Amino acid sequence: MKRALISILLLCLLMPAKAQEPAASTTCNKIKTGIADRIIPADEQTDRYLPLLRDRRIALFTNHTAMIGNRHLLDLLLAENIHVTGVFSPEHGFRGTVEAGGTVRSSVDEKTGVPIRSLYGGGKSKGPSAESMKTFDALVVDIQDVGLRFYTYYISMLHLMDACAKADKPVIVLDRPNPNGFYVDGPLLNMKRYKSGVGALPIPIVHGMTLGELAQMINGEGWLSEGRRCQLTVIPCLGYTHQSLYQLPIPPSPNLPNMQAIYLYPSICLFEGTVVSLGRGTDKPFQVYGHPQMTGCNYTFTPRSVSAAKNPPQRDKLCHGVDLSRLSQDSIRARGIDLTYVIHAYRNLNMDERFFTSFFELLTGTDSVRHMIMEGRTADEIRASWQPDVEQFKQQRRPYLLYPE
Repeated sequence: MKRALISILLLCLLMPAKAQEPAASTTCNKIKTGIADRIIPADEQTDRYLPLLRDRRIALFTNHTAMIGNRHLLDLLLAENIHVTGVFSPEHGFRGTVEAGGTVRSSVDEKTGVPIRSLYGGGKSKGPSAESMKTFDALVVDIQDVGLRFYTYYISMLHLMDACAKADKPVIVLDRPNPNGFYVDGPLLNMKRYKSGVGALPIPIVHGMTLGELAQMINGEGWLSEGRRCQLTVIPCLGYTHQSLYQLPIPPSPNLPNMQAIYLYPSICLFEGTVVSLGRGTDKPFQVYGHPQMTGCNYTFTPRSVSAAKNPPQRDKLCHGVDLSRLSQDSIRARGIDLTYVIHAYRNLNMDERFFTSFFELLTGTDSVRHMIMEGRTADEIRASWQPDVEQFKQQRRPYLLYPE
């Protein structure tokens, strides 16, 4: 039994891949998972976390991405008689099928009978209920993040860490690579003015950290309520560095179907705060952008109501725009947050202030980006404005990094 349990939990850890420069044109290797691919000495890792799970009621914060081979972590733990009392699910739900911003309802997992407790509703993440906190002794976090301030999984983790700190319950993070972990970019969130359901920490848009590293920073910087610290254990990835190019084996949410979308996401998501469609309701979400009134563009698309986007912007309207789905991933990675797309659409449509919605500031975390776009600044000029904050943040986060930069 002990050997089987060790094997199961080691599958949460990730095999090494050759570190690569993000802008390199070479083909990147997948980082492979666990002892399905090679034998790893288990004793040291077992001593670290197996006692934290044995003879305790365990809650999971997870979703469909917590796969170990072809089985889900929940199924494997139950098969080994680990007492899992419930699963906390984030935006998009436990099975990852709910559209962005859609209400995630609490339910019961049909396969296992384990309660699924939603941490997302009303368009934002929320904390666990007092009743749910009574149902477990320790929390295990295993979920695939994409490393963006407005990607809400970390906000759910933040709420859980806060609740566990108050209740004096340990949190164990089974870490996973960050597919956008090779750079840091974007303005820092102005917490006084723009803290919201898509931004909860004073970090750049692209923070470049794994959830395990971010959890350590949350603890170390006193970002939990009243400066509390939770009992935190992070089980790190094996062989990962911040220059590893990790190909996600499972789409982390319905509108990030491939690595092209994941790499473009930091730049294209800013269209959520404008009148422009970013491809929701098409087969290329976050890989195209357009509007019915854009001119001089050869590419067209029509957003439709689909399960992943029931009422997408510009629904059923023919949009003229730009297809980025074949853009070189090397060039996307090399450019980081690329404001040329938003600036191009802004100047093309000639709508002035009507181009933006109030959501734009919630995404950027500041009002300076909108103002500089309207002033006619270039993408390079705008990026230069936040570089001092980025460098300061990189120094601030350094004590919490688990992997070489």
